[in-house]
Amino acid sequence: MVGEVIDYESEGKPPLLFHSGGYADRIAREARSGPPPVLYTVEDRIATITLNRPDTRNALAEEVIGALVSALEAADADPEIDCVILTGEGPSFCSGGNIKQIKALTSEQHMSPMELENWYKTQIQRIPLTMDRMSVPVIAAVRGHAIGAGCDLACMADIRIAAEDAVFAESFLRVGIIPGDGGAWLLPRIIGLAKASQMMLTGEFIDAHKAERYGLVSEVVPVFALAERAKALARMVAQFPPSAIRKTKRLIKDARDVSLVEHLDQAAIWQGVLQQMDDHREAIDAILEKRAPRFQGK
Repeated sequence: MVGEVIDYESEGKPPLLFHSGGYADRIAREARSGPPPVLYTVEDRIATITLNRPDTRNALAEEVIGALVSALEAADADPEIDCVILTGEGPSFCSGGNIKQIKALTSEQHMSPMELENWYKTQIQRIPLTMDRMSVPVIAAVRGHAIGAGCDLACMADIRIAAEDAVFAESFLRVGIIPGDGGAWLLPRIIGLAKASQMMLTGEFIDAHKAERYGLVSEVVPVFALAERAKALARMVAQFPPSAIRKTKRLIKDARDVSLVEHLDQAAIWQGVLQQMDDHREAIDAILEKRAPRFQGK
């Protein structure tokens, strides 16, 4: 229900711990024996990465974090991938952290402040750092809950679209913590400081249409149309020369942190490289000859 802090832990299932010890090792072995925490498929130069823990509404447990980072790195390193779709299995995109698991860090593992700091740096913060380094574009296809770290995960994507049942929230204050995964850095850059502050300081839940008005997502579509619309957008991206796609994304990303002069210098350097590539010449020839281009990534 909108407005709740939701605990998706299955009844009777022990919490997953993030520290050393026999109990944690046993839980980790059980996690490995189940279905893969993240699914990775490739079709038509488009990689689809799917969070695969629908029983917890794709909460970011430790094994999910590791598998997600590995999948993102694999897609970015593959020259045959031109776009990534990031989504969740089942009725939700990502429910953020599981409150029983978060509680276990201190109440059962008795982590010190320094250990907790190290956990954030070596676990969940790997996701925003990985996504920020990527040059291949990422489209987040969001349905159901995108709560807390799940909302922040969507913010890490380059393009965000939502199903009509999507719900977004920066819910960290509801459990007495702050965004530890970059949300307070990401969200104001997407929707502006005033709206981001309102979401983070009130913990309000916003529906898909309000998220669109805020600029958090660029489109809202019916639930049944979400996957196909994400694929259509990915195909629109992937139709262009691979090097130009990745350089365009990096130009957008890097512009956050440089002056206009530095940005123009970077654009001129990359333009000089791209205009010497076969794909640039093929693009021009295809337009002049009124035919579909055939890009080779060269």
